[in-house]
Amino acid sequence: MEENVLKKSPLCEAFKQIIPVEQFRQDFSQAFITNLHYHKSEKRIELCLDIGNKVAPDRIQQLEKTISDYFNTQVDIHPGFSIPLPEELDDWHKEMLTRYTCRGRAHLAPFLKGARFRLRGRNLTVCLPGAGASVLNVSGAGKQMEKAFKMLFRSDVKVSFSEPEGQEYATADYIAEKMEEEARIVAQVLAAGENAAPKSGNRNGTPSSAVQENGGFRYRKKAAEKAPAANSENMVYGRPFSGETLRMADVDMNSGNVVLSGQIIKMETRELKSGRTLLTMDITDRTSSLTCKAFPNEKEMAQIKERLKVGSYVRVNGDAEFDVFEKELTIRLKAVECLENPPGRKDQAEHKRVELHLHTQMSQLDAITSIKDVLQRAAEWGHKAVAITDHGVVQAFPEAQEVAAKLKKSNKEIKVIYGMEAYLLVDERYNSKGELDYKSGDTYHAIILVKNQTGLKNLYKIVSESHLKYFYKRPRVPWSLFEQYREGLILGSACEAGELFRALREGRPQEELEAIAARYDYLEIQPVGNNQFMIREGLVPNEEALRDLNRRIVELGEKLNKPVVATCDVHFLDPEDAIFRQVLLAAQGYRDADKQAPIFFRTTEEMLEEFAYLGEEKAFEVVVTNPVAISELIEDVQPIPDGTYPPHLEGAEEEIRHMSELKVRELYGDPLPELVQQRVDRELGSIIKNGFSSLYMIAQKLVQKSLSDGYLVGSRGSVGSSFVAYLIGITEVNALPPHYRCGNCKYSEFFVKDKQIACGYDLPDKLCPNCGQPLIKDGHDIPFETFLGFDGDKEPDIDLNFSGEYQPRAHKYAEELFGEGYTFRAGTIATIAEKTAFGFAKKYLEERNIPGTRAEMERLAAGCMGTKRTTGQHPGGIMVVPRYKEIYDFTPIQHPADDPDSGIITTHFDYHSISGRILKLDILGHDDPTVIRMLEDLTGVDAKTIPLDDKRTMGIFSSTEPLGVTPEQIDSPVGTLGVPEFGTKFVRQMLEDTKPTTFAELIRISGLSHGTDVWLNNAQDLVRNGIATLPEVICTRDDIMIFLMMNDLPPLTAFKIMESVRKGKGLTPEQEALMKEKGVPKWYIESCKKIKYMFPKAHAAAYVMMAFRIAWFKVYHPEAFYATYFSVRADSFDANIISRGADAVNLAIREIEEKGKLATQKEKDLLTILEVAREMYARGIRCLPVDLYKSEATRYIITEDGILPPLTALQGLGASAAASIVEARKDGEFVSIEDLKMRSGVSRAVIDILAEHGCLDGMEASSQVSLFG
Repeated sequence: MEENVLKKSPLCEAFKQIIPVEQFRQDFSQAFITNLHYHKSEKRIELCLDIGNKVAPDRIQQLEKTISDYFNTQVDIHPGFSIPLPEELDDWHKEMLTRYTCRGRAHLAPFLKGARFRLRGRNLTVCLPGAGASVLNVSGAGKQMEKAFKMLFRSDVKVSFSEPEGQEYATADYIAEKMEEEARIVAQVLAAGENAAPKSGNRNGTPSSAVQENGGFRYRKKAAEKAPAANSENMVYGRPFSGETLRMADVDMNSGNVVLSGQIIKMETRELKSGRTLLTMDITDRTSSLTCKAFPNEKEMAQIKERLKVGSYVRVNGDAEFDVFEKELTIRLKAVECLENPPGRKDQAEHKRVELHLHTQMSQLDAITSIKDVLQRAAEWGHKAVAITDHGVVQAFPEAQEVAAKLKKSNKEIKVIYGMEAYLLVDERYNSKGELDYKSGDTYHAIILVKNQTGLKNLYKIVSESHLKYFYKRPRVPWSLFEQYREGLILGSACEAGELFRALREGRPQEELEAIAARYDYLEIQPVGNNQFMIREGLVPNEEALRDLNRRIVELGEKLNKPVVATCDVHFLDPEDAIFRQVLLAAQGYRDADKQAPIFFRTTEEMLEEFAYLGEEKAFEVVVTNPVAISELIEDVQPIPDGTYPPHLEGAEEEIRHMSELKVRELYGDPLPELVQQRVDRELGSIIKNGFSSLYMIAQKLVQKSLSDGYLVGSRGSVGSSFVAYLIGITEVNALPPHYRCGNCKYSEFFVKDKQIACGYDLPDKLCPNCGQPLIKDGHDIPFETFLGFDGDKEPDIDLNFSGEYQPRAHKYAEELFGEGYTFRAGTIATIAEKTAFGFAKKYLEERNIPGTRAEMERLAAGCMGTKRTTGQHPGGIMVVPRYKEIYDFTPIQHPADDPDSGIITTHFDYHSISGRILKLDILGHDDPTVIRMLEDLTGVDAKTIPLDDKRTMGIFSSTEPLGVTPEQIDSPVGTLGVPEFGTKFVRQMLEDTKPTTFAELIRISGLSHGTDVWLNNAQDLVRNGIATLPEVICTRDDIMIFLMMNDLPPLTAFKIMESVRKGKGLTPEQEALMKEKGVPKWYIESCKKIKYMFPKAHAAAYVMMAFRIAWFKVYHPEAFYATYFSVRADSFDANIISRGADAVNLAIREIEEKGKLATQKEKDLLTILEVAREMYARGIRCLPVDLYKSEATRYIITEDGILPPLTALQGLGASAAASIVEARKDGEFVSIEDLKMRSGVSRAVIDILAEHGCLDGMEASSQVSLFG
């Protein structure tokens, strides 16, 4: 025994409470723990073992999984073996080394299969059975094997790969261009020739058939589908071919030339700089999926585009090879044949069934059935109805309603039966206070179906109370709650988790069974395959026992005169979709995920065959007659009512007219200029006529409340397009054309259709010709149509940016306005996104040692995407119910994320589904109003008085001169660091390109930066190439309508073109022809065609007004600017760097920049703050060290010596600890570190942070006083 073994912990002893020791003792009795580390950020445990005996890699993997399951986190075991190494490594050494070399790189395993490992001193030679050394070298397998060898056998070796001498094999490189980087793809290594390694290895780990011959092995081809020669008429690419069709799961890099058939699941083409076209197709045969590549010529490409698309079935011929760029197995295409789509399942029965138990993707992390797909399928099969019964929720209802309506329009009518599978609490128990103890007692599954509109509202109430009052792990439905709202509802006994089935299986007495069955309106039976787990777990002996349980339910139905229905308990659409649910359940740690029940949507014939054991007549009754009869009892129900239901404020129409007319005359005099009068009349007419007055007045009251409390409000979206919104104080953006007006005598002068002036702030200063007073400059020239549509009847969407500090108060005020019980937070539903789903798929394949191509992982991920993960809330959305309605007329309600401790109540439906029916107010929290308020507090300057035409402030958008620094000092040609909208590297580059000098140009830049394909690949090229200037290019959606009207296009046509372009739909041929006729430049037309999304001008104007004010403070009150910026926007501020001076800041910037793309997100966030700090130092302002007694908890303070950071500026010291220290120091200075810790209650970690920064310098460690010298 080695000397230090006693210092190590024996694995079986240390983990005896965690692993079944007897199960692992034989293999791991000589295993000792040498290191155990928990990586908190990655949620991963790393366990290093010293093992004195040989242990199979599968046993190590089983141990990993056992510990992982216990801790519910990833566990990586790093084994090291204290075993002498032979020169010729045996099978165990080779298996261990191969397994750990190929961990996470399964595509390399086929190359190492059958290889010999020869160890000579520190040189390990891997003798391959065929070609592959070049691929292994390129992919870095040698380095990986060296690392694995050192970990496993504690020895450094140099690995080399060799191929057998005298063996003929073909290798070739083909050159292509990288799809993403458009550089050259190099060295595609072709598969070995016919005498090379085995041709048909199995990537799923199944051994290939082999027979011994001449002292070696020859590989016998596995049975493959014999395919006829390709039909030349069906050829899409290449020449006709023949050959056996292989399963994709059996293809590896030794397979050489292969014939495959499958469905196209992804198809992309990319034009390369060389002029060639790269075609990439992912195809699947559902055993696996592979990427196929080709370089067709123009004629071939036209044929491919015409005949192939995603969903097409093809047979392909090509070479299997390792793609260095993809780093995986791909197929280099030689030929593609188009196949007819195989016939799908059809329901040919004369009399069709109705499914009454079906789960959609809204059954949280459980079902993968697409609502659209299943309703489409039911309609195609000729089913009259189908039920939606998700677990405990009804969140699929809105989409089901929408899909059913679309099917009806296309003459594929299907009735949706709305329902839910409830968690029914039958055995109700009460505590000593007479309160229902809903957490005790078992719940059973039960199906609740909605019979009519009354039942729908009652179900919404049940769902709401089960989430708000009775949520314990799941939303529970007490029997008394169901009884209270039973009217209009039908109750079914559900599946094996239902009360009746459980009682039958447990052998309850007949009288009890009959009493249970009597509770339900109908009884339910399901295919025996659904309950196979009972046989595996020993709950029933065999399938016949499961059939007997179904027979007894049928007998109970007959005796009690209750209809019995056969259901599928659908969780996925087709049998082959089971794999997606396997991936989903495996990701959640279910050990039986691969033993998937056949819970797919069955045809009538499939169900009749399943229940044939009941006899033909009875099978027809339970499969067809009874479900159809129940569906016919159910009326057509609307989950969400048609129409709009806005709240009504009494007298809103009169109030908005009065306020508008009063304000407009105050600004522009009486009588009004004709242009102003027409605009006011048109807007008020639309607003009042279409019932929008209340919405306007609600927004007005919210804004005025915030202003009266000292916080500015920024408008978002297109609300600034409404002049009336400006008049009543909702927005600061004046939508009229640029103009002068006199605040004294009401003189005004407008500039209509003047291409030289886009914003009133840019007009030259001028005195009133009537009274000599300085004229006020205003107006942004924004058409009203962009807000309420051309006819003024589009539902208004008023979004408001309140200070983040003020947002809770704004929400509270909204509740006061409308009354308690009429406002709810806008609910959201979070589903599994692409990245998460891809991780699920990757982990699933890795755990099963199945090499997964990107195409296969994407296919599996796509099957999991869209499944509900959790619920949440919109950051500022408030749903408002009118007083003449209840929330249950539109949606149930719940807590976000099912958190019973949350004081917030949200809509159960995602807010998008009901925002067109009831009012959604966007009361958003934003930093800009918070920044403005803090700047006002620090300087005493009212931000509303800041001149928006200030020249020095305008100067920082094109140079650094107004800041008193050079571009070299701050590494930026402009001075907008830290200014919202204009501080990012992307926008600063735009400023450098365009050099704006006017407010209108700033608005245009804001629009450009928020659009998609508006600046990049569009306006940027036009400006850089001198084709157009910044004032000429398209920047915001309103630009299009204004420009086209200036070019004499009819207003309605200009509006329609604007709407089409802003939505990314481009131009119709007719629109393009008219634009050419009116002399619109060709570059302008082409620019319209490229745009995908455009920002509204009013939104950009509102943002720029806020930004310009903040920029003004930066120029004239720099200390206040930096203190505010760091207080509000600098969560990643690190005083240990920034307080140490300019040199420390510059060094930290260089270190992060040198990391390039390897920099973490936290480092990138810090870099932005460091750049602002560098500028601050360049302007002569210091950042002081954090002071234990002078620093505030969270805010930065301006002092004579510089800016004093708060305690939270020390990384790792949170706001709570900072507040505790500030509170504790009110009682006097701390006499020692021990005193500080005791009085403030902070942790040892906080003390260490303070000490590291120097805050505790000179402070004694202990409060004890020595009595003896």
